[in-house]
Amino acid sequence: MPSGASIVVYAGLLIGLAYGVVGLLSGFCLLSGLRGYWAEGDGRLIRSFALALAVAIVSTQVLAGYGAIDLGKSVYLLPSFSAPLMFVGGLLFGYGMVLANGCGSRALVLLGRGNLRSFVVVIVLGIAAQMTLRGLRVVLLQASLTKPALLSLPALLTTFAGSETLARMLATLVLCAALIIFAFAHVPFRRAWGQIAAGIAVGLLVTAGWFATGYLGADDFNPAAVTSLTFIAPIADTVQYAMLSTGLTLNFGIAMVAGVFAGSLVTALVTRRFYFEGYTSPRHMLRSIGGAALMGSGGAMALGCSVGEGLTGLSTLALASFVAVAGILSGSAAGLRGALRVRSLVAAQDV
Repeated sequence: MPSGASIVVYAGLLIGLAYGVVGLLSGFCLLSGLRGYWAEGDGRLIRSFALALAVAIVSTQVLAGYGAIDLGKSVYLLPSFSAPLMFVGGLLFGYGMVLANGCGSRALVLLGRGNLRSFVVVIVLGIAAQMTLRGLRVVLLQASLTKPALLSLPALLTTFAGSETLARMLATLVLCAALIIFAFAHVPFRRAWGQIAAGIAVGLLVTAGWFATGYLGADDFNPAAVTSLTFIAPIADTVQYAMLSTGLTLNFGIAMVAGVFAGSLVTALVTRRFYFEGYTSPRHMLRSIGGAALMGSGGAMALGCSVGEGLTGLSTLALASFVAVAGILSGSAAGLRGALRVRSLVAAQDV
């Protein structure tokens, strides 16, 4: 009978495979959604992201409410965090995402389709994240660490509602209702069945990750890290594992990263979407490298990316995740609009 650790690894691989398929077929991506919503007048992708978030929140909170998983064991609900570091990290990640023309998860998906630019993004992101996680973040965290009295939105609402269960229900219902209304108020989105399906699927994959690591991987003797879909630390771990596999062990994140690439690759080959792409100029490559470095370092500071904080982190209703996402959106807005706007060198859907 397989151990809890091996079950978590297999689950990570399967969840990654599913995300790779969905990501390639639907174009699921926060940056593409924001660009379409703010610049091109097409709000379908951002509404798909909103639907994914609504599904992730409600299903994750149901699991937590029934005691199937303990979200308090995740990095998002640690007893202390640095709000300035989370925001600045999100800010750097958001702007780097625009520079690189895609986040880490999108880079993995496009790499499976033959996009060689994405290979550079993944490698640089992984190295920058590993350097920051082991060095700069530790120093900055020690200088700005705080222990807030309230760690999550339900905890905040408990001061008014009186009951943690009631506060959890209120927070979940209000947020999910707002997100669903935002998504389905848009007529073109209501007709985009593929985007609706993608949003639901990604939201459920977030919850599947929580269930796999928090329930199936629950082992008093060899517990797995309680986590779900996130790509900064897992990409960093995957790069390190590729170099030092004999000295490391597989985990959920590494298996998930491999699954995303494999799922995208197989889908691209089956649907005949596979073709090689490269850089158009040295300037294009330099900007992509800079964006990947910002994403790696910023994502490490913020403990997540557009998926890791924007979906997985927010599904826990952690206040730190709201701070990080505010930074990601601010950085993305700076890159897409205003004086610091990054002019596109390639097609909007590609890294």
